[in-house]
Amino acid sequence: MTGTRLPAASDTLMFSEAAHAADAVETQFAANAGVIAELAARLRLSPPPFVATCARGSSDHAATYAKYLFETQLGIVTASASPSIGSVYGVRQNLRGAVFLLVSQSGKSPDLLRNAEAAREAGAHVVALVNVADSPLAQLAHTVVPLHAGPERSVAATKSFLCSLSAILQLAAHWKQDAALLASLDGLPDELRAAWRADWSPLVHGLEDARNLFVLSRGLGLAAAQEAALKFKETCGLHAEAYSSAEVKHGPMALVGPGFPVLCFAQPDGTEAGTLALAEEFRGRGAQVWVSSACGELPLVASRHAANAPLLTIQSFYGAVNALALRRGHNPDLPPHLNKVTETV
Repeated sequence: MTGTRLPAASDTLMFSEAAHAADAVETQFAANAGVIAELAARLRLSPPPFVATCARGSSDHAATYAKYLFETQLGIVTASASPSIGSVYGVRQNLRGAVFLLVSQSGKSPDLLRNAEAAREAGAHVVALVNVADSPLAQLAHTVVPLHAGPERSVAATKSFLCSLSAILQLAAHWKQDAALLASLDGLPDELRAAWRADWSPLVHGLEDARNLFVLSRGLGLAAAQEAALKFKETCGLHAEAYSSAEVKHGPMALVGPGFPVLCFAQPDGTEAGTLALAEEFRGRGAQVWVSSACGELPLVASRHAANAPLLTIQSFYGAVNALALRRGHNPDLPPHLNKVTETV
């Protein structure tokens, strides 16, 4: 418990900032049209052998989305580069011709700056998705894609995370020149507004006294599961771990039973059936299970494209986790021991 008077759910900075995410995404799509078109044309003309991502925290969850989106839509192998390889171990990587994609809100963390420098030296095209467009990281990049999330005062990132995902989606759509993906961009802001209004109150009621849980999804949805697990920890003091709904079968699922709840994000694509089957298996063991899907306890707003679904899922989740934090006696804007900007060496 915080021991201090808590705000109403709609009065937190987290609530206000998440509520404006759709407007930020709409602004971003318009403002970044030129830079995205130029970068996408470059990548089509000279396709990279692979994409390497580099990020931490919520930004690294956005990089997970980039991995699945680029691999499923573009067939481009996308892997996460550990920041410590460049900043601590100082080992030169073979990145010639690759895209080195860094995602950061502040663009100030020393480890990301060192890796951007190393990637340039190794012959990669360095792309920075960053909310502070004149940050040190932006100055090191060959291409800067501003997130246009605007100021974010709550320690828990919300609209900057969604703007990271939307920037990745806009890049993939224009890189591939895919009609369905491009059309999905037009509807995304309104879909996000609908997702913000979705009723996820069963999750708030059900997790008030929880101590542990798993958050599961797969493929494109895994980034949303990772982000949700982090938000449970930092805003609610609730231990949560994210797993692929395939990977959880390799040991972790032994923990699931009565008293161990599970939250499933059923990504509406080829992974959906497996996630729904796993949810039923866990219910059969006596676990309390919530499912976000078209027909689940937690409504998933319909979208023009499955690639939009992780953004809609996490937007609905943000409203619920803000309320849950307060229900559990925590101020979601002021997680203990955390700062807004983390500068890792």
